[in-house]
Amino acid sequence: MIKILITDKLAQEGIDLLNGTDGVEAVVKTGISEDELAQIIGEHDGLIIRSGTKVTAKVLENPGKLKGVARAGVGVDNIDIPAATRKGILVMNTPGGNTLSAAEHTMALILSLSRNVVPACASLKGGAWDRKKYMGNQLNNKVLGLIGLGRIGMAVAKMAMGFNMKILGYDPFAAPTDAEKLGIEVCDKIERIFKEADYISIHAPKNEQTLNLIGAEQIEMMKPTVRLVNCARGGIINEDALYDALAKKRIAGAALDVFPKEPPENTRFSELENCVVTPHLGASTEEAQIEVAVEAAQILVDAIKGGPIRNALNAPSTAGAMPVIVNRYAELAKRIGTVASTIAPGQIKEVQVQYRGSIAEMDVEPVTLSFAMGLLQKHFEMPLNMVNTPVLAKERGISIDETKNAEVKDVVSSFSAKVSTDKVTRTITGSVFGGSLLRIIEIDGFNTEVTPHGTVLVIFNDDKPGVIGAVGTVCGKHNINICTMGVGQKAEEQKAVLAVSLDKAPSDEAIEELGKLEFVNEIYVCKLD
Repeated sequence: MIKILITDKLAQEGIDLLNGTDGVEAVVKTGISEDELAQIIGEHDGLIIRSGTKVTAKVLENPGKLKGVARAGVGVDNIDIPAATRKGILVMNTPGGNTLSAAEHTMALILSLSRNVVPACASLKGGAWDRKKYMGNQLNNKVLGLIGLGRIGMAVAKMAMGFNMKILGYDPFAAPTDAEKLGIEVCDKIERIFKEADYISIHAPKNEQTLNLIGAEQIEMMKPTVRLVNCARGGIINEDALYDALAKKRIAGAALDVFPKEPPENTRFSELENCVVTPHLGASTEEAQIEVAVEAAQILVDAIKGGPIRNALNAPSTAGAMPVIVNRYAELAKRIGTVASTIAPGQIKEVQVQYRGSIAEMDVEPVTLSFAMGLLQKHFEMPLNMVNTPVLAKERGISIDETKNAEVKDVVSSFSAKVSTDKVTRTITGSVFGGSLLRIIEIDGFNTEVTPHGTVLVIFNDDKPGVIGAVGTVCGKHNINICTMGVGQKAEEQKAVLAVSLDKAPSDEAIEELGKLEFVNEIYVCKLD
């Protein structure tokens, strides 16, 4: 008998699915402590949780016969995925289950703002009858700017078209190929949305690229009649800038379902009549909870019974089945992908990889996939792996052109990646020396050599004396140790690149100081571990 433990409140439909499957029994024990879970988890084949249960390394210390953990929802920050992976336990989630609910909540907030539903309701309940004060606006023929064109953003677009809205779309990562077919006008520059949209709705993940994406400068570009909606993640809109704009009535309104810290400590937005706030209700519908419960139950049972594995966040490693050198190149490619995602900001337009020398004569599919994982990871909240990376890349219309050339050039073998975005084109080449040493040997045609480990600082600079000394001085001042350093020069252009691996990530103050050095043109911090 397969036993599935459920430790958070789960829709009955999911429990019924488990109990209705031959050879499967659902065991419901909600509200148990970490110690209690650690004691009993090994007696079960699978575990289904929501956000309440924390699956820590301690819980997984003695997993017994546990084979998989399914999260009924999207976020998996309450699961120690590396610990689960080390124990050979599959971790899955249900990313599509709340799409419609989140999209509908977005539309509900847009409509609430347009028709002043919340303040008008409060006014009437307070005994007033003030129709003139709460005059609203139609959505018909208005411009909706969508920032983020993933599953939820695309669902919002479809719903908004039912109100005859014009849709402008921008994705910080890459727009899906079918966005224009749907009728979305895809923008190359986000500034167009800021300037033209009557409503702006955010549906992007929070990362280094999107944190404080909308601040005072961006709000200043907007129409005074614009209304902002955030059902994605708190912190994408700078709260201080937004509050100031709302308080001064610089913009017409805003609706927030998410906050940087939840529940929020500062409730100042609730004091503003032109701001609607809800307690992260995007996925909180009965239908969504039923859907994620049923999906979590089904994918977990399928995986345990040896069926198809879906929504896996830690696909079993194939390292043991790969030749050692391919495994090392896969690790190198993933790190090069991470560097490329940092030094090539903007929307991805084209990606090419090339294998030269002996590695070109081998099966390099795992290497290309590993590169894609490194390149794309910062744009997704869920961990990427060999299973979900191809699917997510395809959804966003990203393909990787792969070429092989067994002819040796400069080194015995090498991996090279070229990434073109709407802002820049970058090329990075790496090689594995002695069968194990990972090195980046070229960046944008600059011959350099640096170990892609820990934190790598990439500085594009003017080629002049004193560069190395000045950078070293700033690092030393901030107690940062330089592990390896590579310098590439193009004397005819009087340009150079300095790539250094550091023993720790530099502080914002250190980066600011380095950026002020007179020879620095561009500076990037690439976090690889």
